[in-house]
Amino acid sequence: MNRTTAYATTSGIALPKRPAPAGEACAGLPAPVVRDLRDRDGRSPHALLFGPRDVVVITGLPGSGKSTLMRRTVRGTRVDSQDTRDRWDRRVPRLLPYALYRPLVRLAHYAGLRRALRSGRGVVVHDCGTQSWVRGWLAREARRRGGALHLLLLDVGADEALAGQRERGRGVSRYAFLRHRAATTRLLASVTEGDLPAGCASAVVLDRAAADALHRIAFTG
Repeated sequence: MNRTTAYATTSGIALPKRPAPAGEACAGLPAPVVRDLRDRDGRSPHALLFGPRDVVVITGLPGSGKSTLMRRTVRGTRVDSQDTRDRWDRRVPRLLPYALYRPLVRLAHYAGLRRALRSGRGVVVHDCGTQSWVRGWLAREARRRGGALHLLLLDVGADEALAGQRERGRGVSRYAFLRHRAATTRLLASVTEGDLPAGCASAVVLDRAAADALHRIAFTG
């Protein structure tokens, strides 16, 4: 296996890397790759394999199952904003509204993410899909350490995502959900047309069946 590709197995697909020296512009790099795993009729891969210094961002609607997918499949470092919130929820008084300490949760999440990125190891990140500046930061960090940024997008409908929120007993406001829905719809439309966010080397689009079939997200090397 060479330095720029992850290996493929019969149960997984390889995703290309686009390593570049820190500060190098994306122009001239190979075109990003989109893998659409929706409607595969049971032929979805069981594993997604990435390079040892890659960064993978999982995004989708609140309630679509991002945290569940990460806990079940990630082999390696994962940074989940929901885990950070859960830790703070256990520490603060029960009656204290989340809105009051949300800024501290976000700061703690980004501090932990920065530590994970500085380690140089492959990392899977769950973060707010409406924050495009976060993906820009992650793309720069991935390039700085000789890796690439990859996007995993869960295409789950609004009704199913709302049901997921109810099942977990945790939801977001109607305003926040609509904002997430608009951002996710735009991102999905762009990705399916091959227009990835700046700095992304590849994107994988998953429906519920493909997400359920996935057993492993791992880093080679």
